[in-house]
Amino acid sequence: MNSMPVQGAQVVSRIAALLRLVGRSAEGMALAGLVKESGLTRPTVHRLLSSLASEGLLDHDAVSGNWVLGPEILLMGSVASARFPLEDIARPSLRRLAEATGESAFFSIRRGSETVCLLREEGSFPVRSFVLHEGVRFPLGIASAGAAIMAFLPEAEQEELLARWAEHAGSFAVSHTVERVRANLAQARLAGYSVNPGLVLEGSWGMGAAVFDTSGRPAWALSLTGIEPRFKPGRQAELGSLLMAEAHRITQQLGGAGEKRRPAR
Repeated sequence: MNSMPVQGAQVVSRIAALLRLVGRSAEGMALAGLVKESGLTRPTVHRLLSSLASEGLLDHDAVSGNWVLGPEILLMGSVASARFPLEDIARPSLRRLAEATGESAFFSIRRGSETVCLLREEGSFPVRSFVLHEGVRFPLGIASAGAAIMAFLPEAEQEELLARWAEHAGSFAVSHTVERVRANLAQARLAGYSVNPGLVLEGSWGMGAAVFDTSGRPAWALSLTGIEPRFKPGRQAELGSLLMAEAHRITQQLGGAGEKRRPAR
């Protein structure tokens, strides 16, 4: 009797993990990739995928062989979007950033210990970075959006993540050492915006600014990404100013506090 809730919760957790993995890109993911990334056995993954497909939550693409999100997810997303009119609010800011800078602009949300890219607007500069797109997830503190959010979290929350950084950051911990992350967070708090100097992918730089909720906590972030020559020190102040202006605009539209430029203690 006592084991049933645990077993049920475990199944839900596994299903949620598979949905997130499939939802990383529009192309979905192959069975082998899902087995590797989830850490589950192949029979377990196949059984869960088949069950999700029977409910319309997933589809199996006969051409690519990948598992992709199904029509029920689209319907659920349409309903959920009515509660979170983020695209209507954030899209204009992304367009202004992309037009003003020529770089690709993004809007990300914090989900627990991760950031998830929700929206993208391509800039006019012909050479682009393809590290980030809709659905991509990073551990909090990784990439410019995650660093911008983490920098303005309460110090206790930052220290909790840093105390288990290797586990939290996973494969990103090699390039994002604790010392380097601490330095980046301190610089972000000082400047008001974060800079990712090609730590996720060499040569691909990014900058981010946090968007705050009604309690003054960083819950979303705007970011710009591009190639290293476009993010030289002389241009960073200009890009940072544009990012902070649009982040403040969205914060105000969402009814957030937005003026918080130091983490709460």
